[in-house]
Amino acid sequence: MNNFIFENATKAVFGQGCVKEYLSCMVSHYGPNVLLAYGGGSIKRNGIYDEVCGILQSTDKNIVEFSGIMPNPTYAKVQEGAKLARASAMAENGVLKIGKVTDFQAHQIEHQLGAYTNCNHGASLAVIHPVLYRHIYKSGTARFTRWAQNVWGIAPKGSDEETAVAGIDALAAFIKEIGLPTSFAELGIPADTDFRAVADSTNITAGCCKKLTRDEICEILQECL
Repeated sequence: MNNFIFENATKAVFGQGCVKEYLSCMVSHYGPNVLLAYGGGSIKRNGIYDEVCGILQSTDKNIVEFSGIMPNPTYAKVQEGAKLARASAMAENGVLKIGKVTDFQAHQIEHQLGAYTNCNHGASLAVIHPVLYRHIYKSGTARFTRWAQNVWGIAPKGSDEETAVAGIDALAAFIKEIGLPTSFAELGIPADTDFRAVADSTNITAGCCKKLTRDEICEILQECL
């Protein structure tokens, strides 16, 4: 390859009336050809196209048009990444938990299950959560009812308990819809796993609605099969 020098400088000029004020002066420093690059039809509908072409023609420039350029998604991706990073930080930095009793009992159960079966943490949580919620929702019906309505858009049923159950069913349906496992069998966890040992070694937390017993934990694990 031959040696060469390439410079692709970009100058952005913002402000009302800037096109009319600066464009003719700026292009006077360059050659006779100007590449006019733009996207869809909005530039023609809002009058910018006619204004720019008029100024370029008045300076005797030969206009070469390059239209139909897709919007650059980079900025949008960066913004979405920033939102995700902030949401992740807020979820784990403890701020949202201040003054509340949070419930990570499902995680405690799964940690021990993982120790005995080497199963995937997230996939196992997908199986455990709906089963766990069905065990505890009656001890926190109001909380589960709000969750069903605000998160899943469940319309109020005949009773708060029915609304809460509908929310749990919606969670289970969503888990299945996105392709996550809904049973330990799908994860390859054998039915003869020592769930009693898993339950007996699980760290028991206060829970937001109910503090589980080791027998209840064992039952939940069995129901996840």
